[in-house]
Amino acid sequence: MTHPQDLVHQGALRDFQDARRRAAIQDLKARLTGEPGNLLNYDEVAQMLHAEGTTRRGLQDVPLDAIVGSVGRYGDFTRTFLPRRDRDQERWAKIKVRALYQGGFPPIELYKIGDAYFVLDGNHRVSVLRQHGAETVQAYVTEVQTRVPLLPDDSPDELIIKARLTEFLERTGLDQSRPGTEFTVTAPGQYRVLEEQIEIHQRCLAKAGGDVSFQDAAADWHDSVYLPTVAAIDNFGLLDDFAERTPADLFAWVARHREDVAGEIGWKISPAAAADDLAARYSRRLPRVVDRWRERMQAALTPAELRGGAPIGQWRLHQETVADEDHLFPDILVPVSGTAHGWQALEQALVIARREGSELHGFHVVRSDTDREDSQVIALQSEFARRCAEAGVAGKLVVEAGPVTRTICQRARWTDLVVSSIAMPPGHGVAGKLGPGFHSLVRQCSRPVLAVPAVSSLSRAALAYDGSAKSDEALYVAAYLAGKWELPLAVITVAEQGRVPLDIADKAQDYLTGHGVTPEVFRLTGPVGLTILQTARDFEADMIILGGYGYQPMLEVMLGSAVDTLLRSSEVPLLICR
Repeated sequence: MTHPQDLVHQGALRDFQDARRRAAIQDLKARLTGEPGNLLNYDEVAQMLHAEGTTRRGLQDVPLDAIVGSVGRYGDFTRTFLPRRDRDQERWAKIKVRALYQGGFPPIELYKIGDAYFVLDGNHRVSVLRQHGAETVQAYVTEVQTRVPLLPDDSPDELIIKARLTEFLERTGLDQSRPGTEFTVTAPGQYRVLEEQIEIHQRCLAKAGGDVSFQDAAADWHDSVYLPTVAAIDNFGLLDDFAERTPADLFAWVARHREDVAGEIGWKISPAAAADDLAARYSRRLPRVVDRWRERMQAALTPAELRGGAPIGQWRLHQETVADEDHLFPDILVPVSGTAHGWQALEQALVIARREGSELHGFHVVRSDTDREDSQVIALQSEFARRCAEAGVAGKLVVEAGPVTRTICQRARWTDLVVSSIAMPPGHGVAGKLGPGFHSLVRQCSRPVLAVPAVSSLSRAALAYDGSAKSDEALYVAAYLAGKWELPLAVITVAEQGRVPLDIADKAQDYLTGHGVTPEVFRLTGPVGLTILQTARDFEADMIILGGYGYQPMLEVMLGSAVDTLLRSSEVPLLICR
């Protein structure tokens, strides 16, 4: 007659065989899918996360699902503690019998790292309890201190990332100096990018004031570079567009993009400009998607001379997102031809740069790459550098090959203002507007363009305002210049054939007053372009601010524009906004 205890033991042996079969299936699935199938090796994890000390936490009830590794038996069981070795059969069965029918067994011993646990003594007991469906186990817990916590469901890749995070924090000390900031990433290589950025910042600080330790440089980098860049990333919507990425991920992305763009265009761009560009290129938000679709369709179907350029207000949106109230034009593009007119544009740009603290990006276009090293081009770069140095303004001239207008517009997107001489003002008639020239530059450029017929001190301004969307952009710039530069400002509204009601000037006046600017307002009738020019002369304005072309490109070519009249006839710079 079979003894009841033997029946219990035989049942436990069958349970072991069933667990072994499930272990084999689980291992096969792990090999096929690449999912983690092994228990974590405590010694490796403690070394990777730089364990710093232990604290005994006493007897606790521990969730079995949180036990993910072992001190010495990590190869004997799967990640869910299914047994892998046939020779463990008797021991496993005896433990199960003891657990269920002989009063249980003493508490196991565990190490704890973060929220994950590792078995020091009791691997078979954990295996039996998990297969039996238990949820907790009593254990004596010893907590191991690390800089970075571990989670029970961390994969090997995530463990590697946490190991690199540990090394990053040990080197930078940012968990101590700036404890409120998370630096989690989704790829371990990102930490090298962050460290390189700190190294660059350390060199900059050293140039400014002597030796700086890496940890001190890291703290200053966190405050002056990392946090402002993350704020820009958030403002431009990248955190929402790429929810699977962390702020540190996106910072590294922006940093690499800045380096790529600098290598392409020849100067550094701001983190905000890089974040804006990445959002424009890759954002899944509907307005950005529509803009990309519109640009592709326009490029495919419309001749270059008739393209309408960037959406109205795009530059202002960028400026308001960056929210730098003290500097509207921190980066200025100056096309330089080498002629007297070209140097006039540079002299005018220097006037603005001294007021705004701007950096000047000189730009010279040549026909082919072989012309870059021409002696005249090298002399041009030297003369540009000399004039900037004499004015105490940071500036550099880069050289690019390609069509002039298109190449300038491509580079303008990385700056805040284009200052250019009017080398080719719009001609009369259709033929005079279909060729390359200032008409095309103003229409296609995504940034405000300052057209320079002669150098001005920019001490009095006139705003030509007709209530259109583009003149609203000019109003925004006029409010800044009148307030920040303390310029006397005239608002000129001209009614012609009933197109613009004279009371539209009230809108501009209310806006300016709300921004602390008191303008002199002129409500006039007559030919628009000529009336604006005469009124600006009477006001003694040495700059006219206006919106760009108002019609669609083909209508503009056919009907003409007050902008063309001003470009042909103005004796003072024209700041044209879109």
